Amino acid sequence: MKQTLKYGLAVAIALTGTASFTTLSRAADVIETQIIELPPQPVSTGGWYLRGDVGYSKAKFRDGKFPTYTLDKSCSGDPCVIQGDDGHVSGKLKGSFLVGGGVGYQVTDYFRTDLTLDYMTRSSFEGSRGTWCGNTRCTSSDSSKMSALSLMANAYVDIANINGVTPYVGAGIGGTYVKWGNVIQQNPGQAKAIEMDGASNWRFTWALMAGASYDLTRNLKLDAGYRFRHVNGGKMSEGAYSNGPTYDKGLNIHDVRVGLRYQFDN
Repeated sequence: MKQTLKYGLAVAIALTGTASFTTLSRAADVIETQIIELPPQPVSTGGWYLRGDVGYSKAKFRDGKFPTYTLDKSCSGDPCVIQGDDGHVSGKLKGSFLVGGGVGYQVTDYFRTDLTLDYMTRSSFEGSRGTWCGNTRCTSSDSSKMSALSLMANAYVDIANINGVTPYVGAGIGGTYVKWGNVIQQNPGQAKAIEMDGASNWRFTWALMAGASYDLTRNLKLDAGYRFRHVNGGKMSEGAYSNGPTYDKGLNIHDVRVGLRYQFDN
């Protein structure tokens, strides 16, 4: 009887051990085959960023004017100079390249600001003006070059991030340093052209922007967009002979830009 009980107890212990081993093996298999998925790294939002841009600019010359002067020989003594009607200047500027950079701050996921400095390379100007050739009215051919440096404070609304693409709109205000080269005026029938010294000055500027950025990495974005800049009028050149100084009525500049924005972690 005792031997039977000992044998039964041994069998029970063996079966219990086998079952425990099988359970542990299955648990180990479950642990080994379990895959833990890490959440995707979020795109960096908030903090300072640097930007650099290149592009193409097309400026529209909004015409200009200048005072004209004639001699009144009826004056006693030396001939008197009297001012006539304002002359009109028209013309076109060719396209030029744009390079710039800036520093900004991402305030929230939907709002950011930056300060940018952009240089528009020299653009050739070809135009004409109504002037005096002796005692008769005539139309001259004018030529010059113009470059511009804009310092702008800007604000943007980032609309939404859709699969890494973020469309945005923005606006900016600032100033543009417009530099005109010497204006060459060629009157009909005259062998020698008249050269008038170009003028340089700062002018108030406002801008509107629209575009989109694409997340290349967590911190680096590709940015492409369009910008419209309105530059106030100012002095274009000094006067010469019967013409007074020329003042242009301002510039409308269309920019297409592409660049990179690198955002630092908070």
